[in-house]
Amino acid sequence: MIEETNIRGLAEVMAALDTLAIKIEKNVMRGALRAGGKVFAADAKARAPFGQPSRENIAKWGGYAGALRDSIRVTTKVRGKKVVAQVTAGGKSSKSTADVFYARIIEGGAKPHDIKPQTRKSLFFAGVCRDIVHHPGIRERKFLQKALFGSQRAATDAAVAYMRARLTKAGIEVADPGDD
Repeated sequence: MIEETNIRGLAEVMAALDTLAIKIEKNVMRGALRAGGKVFAADAKARAPFGQPSRENIAKWGGYAGALRDSIRVTTKVRGKKVVAQVTAGGKSSKSTADVFYARIIEGGAKPHDIKPQTRKSLFFAGVCRDIVHHPGIRERKFLQKALFGSQRAATDAAVAYMRARLTKAGIEVADPGDD
């Protein structure tokens, strides 16, 4: 659950942003969201489970210890009149060709289930042919959710600090609420 927070000086920063051209405002907001996203991503990387993948994962998907952590990234874009930032985990890692398809499963867990062959009569798993393989499931490890709640304040502070610095650089003075 995200708590409501009061950020000292945010009203002044937002008022200063309103004086800028829309294109500049979007650039400042995009940078601010990226700054906040980087704080959140760093926390998520610190919380991400870390372990040696199986030989099958290494051979088939290019997995390596730390691939989940390395797949966490921040992206920003402008959609219409809104600036949007995302912190995502999974997919291809930026440091290798490893495919971290399992990120969503690690975050949300998986219930026990049976795995049946899709295109053949049997499965070859762990050196044995089987018609059905029972997967015991895995417990959830909410590393992204815990990072969101754990770094909410620090990420917001980083975004406000970025906006303040960019506005000051553009010659727009924004009063620091700490100067009262």
